[in-house]
Amino acid sequence: MNPRRVYKYKPIRWIPILAIFAILLSVNITQAQDPTPDGSGNDLPSDVPSQVDVQQVAEDEDIANRLYDIYTATGWFTNPEVTVQDGVVFLRGETQSEEFKVWAGNLARNTESVAAVVNQLEIIEPPLLDFAPMLESLRQMGRSFFRAIPLIGFSILILVITWLIARLVVRFTHNYLQTRELNILLRNVTANSVGILVFLGGLYVVFQIAGLTNIALTIIGGTGLLGLIVGIAFRDITENFLASIFLSVQNPFSVGDLVEISDVQGFVQNMTTRTTILMTLAGNHVQIPNATVYKSIIHNYTSNPNRRIDFIVGVGYDDSISLAQEVIRKVLEDHPAVLNDPESLVLVNNLGSATVNLQIYFWIDGTKNSWLKVKSSVIRLVKRAVQEAGISMPDEAREMIFPQGVPVHMVTTQQDTVSKTPTSLPQPTPPVESDTVSTSAEGDLSSEADVIESQARQSRSPELGENLLKSDTPQDNPIQ
Repeated sequence: MNPRRVYKYKPIRWIPILAIFAILLSVNITQAQDPTPDGSGNDLPSDVPSQVDVQQVAEDEDIANRLYDIYTATGWFTNPEVTVQDGVVFLRGETQSEEFKVWAGNLARNTESVAAVVNQLEIIEPPLLDFAPMLESLRQMGRSFFRAIPLIGFSILILVITWLIARLVVRFTHNYLQTRELNILLRNVTANSVGILVFLGGLYVVFQIAGLTNIALTIIGGTGLLGLIVGIAFRDITENFLASIFLSVQNPFSVGDLVEISDVQGFVQNMTTRTTILMTLAGNHVQIPNATVYKSIIHNYTSNPNRRIDFIVGVGYDDSISLAQEVIRKVLEDHPAVLNDPESLVLVNNLGSATVNLQIYFWIDGTKNSWLKVKSSVIRLVKRAVQEAGISMPDEAREMIFPQGVPVHMVTTQQDTVSKTPTSLPQPTPPVESDTVSTSAEGDLSSEADVIESQARQSRSPELGENLLKSDTPQDNPIQ
């Protein structure tokens, strides 16, 4: 007895990729919420004032001092100068961003008692090889990462817990389906699908915590679209995989069954997610795509161990048909490889040009005997019995029948004074057939399954992959 195959779960290998993706999203969302401006000046801080309130009646000097203090505190301006004359503000100096210049003008314009603003700030063009923005961006990313460490850690913790739960669910589902005696492919596909659904649920929780619910829904929808695109691009591979699932559900054959698929007859060796492999009676491996197998007519000669064999025998018109039927029936009845139930039949098939054709039907046990060998043995013994009974078997291709006979007239001349007695030619003696059930040329009439099985063990499998037709229970004779 072979030990029961223990299922070993293979961890989901794409979990680390999803974890890294979640970390990057967490960092990005934290960076987007950072209130401090980056060094490039692309975004203005939310806490920068856009309006300055001064006294109701403000002096020009108070306005200038207040604006100057604000411009200096921001650090965005080089050598800022603020001059106010009769409520008109003059701004001079340098800055690195157009937005900073516009902001400075708007701040002065929104200050009380300011009538007009003359913005003469100059924008400093950065040098061609200025790495300051890049370094500032790296510093901001580093600060954002350290601020996001708690969220990243919590996200990783949820993903790890979800992964462990998914493993337990996959193992439980596989063990449960194993008691249902389902095909190994169906068990794996179903169990892994349940595990993926559980993990996607945990991933959705991570996105929900990070405030990325819409992104999560978009990713899930994009996964379905990606699956559709991949299915179209790899149509043949997908078709064969789905066909293997359907064949596993229907189970039209098992390992060792003698089948005929797409005009190919052979013993089933295994079935992978791509092809079904047969070993023909000539000892050749034949790989048939599962999609072709699923759409083809399958002749399974092993599902029913009994197999019917037939052949035709022609007897002469001058012979008794009933006698010929009885002689042939007796041969079938005495043959050890021919089954008595179902019974054998010897039927008149048609009237040929020179013979009456008899159709012989008999049954054998295909698991024990070879139909090729038994057919050879029966035909040989039938010919012997028919000849011994004195029943002729004319050859339609070489003999012509004259029912009324052929008249013969002897022609003599005056010179023929001596009568000659006609002599008859000797008739050839028909060869004597052996009365043994099987000759050395026919072998022992046993099935070729054992020979094919031996050849299969010695040959190299042309298709790698797990055999989906293997069952968890050992088989005494996998090839019948």
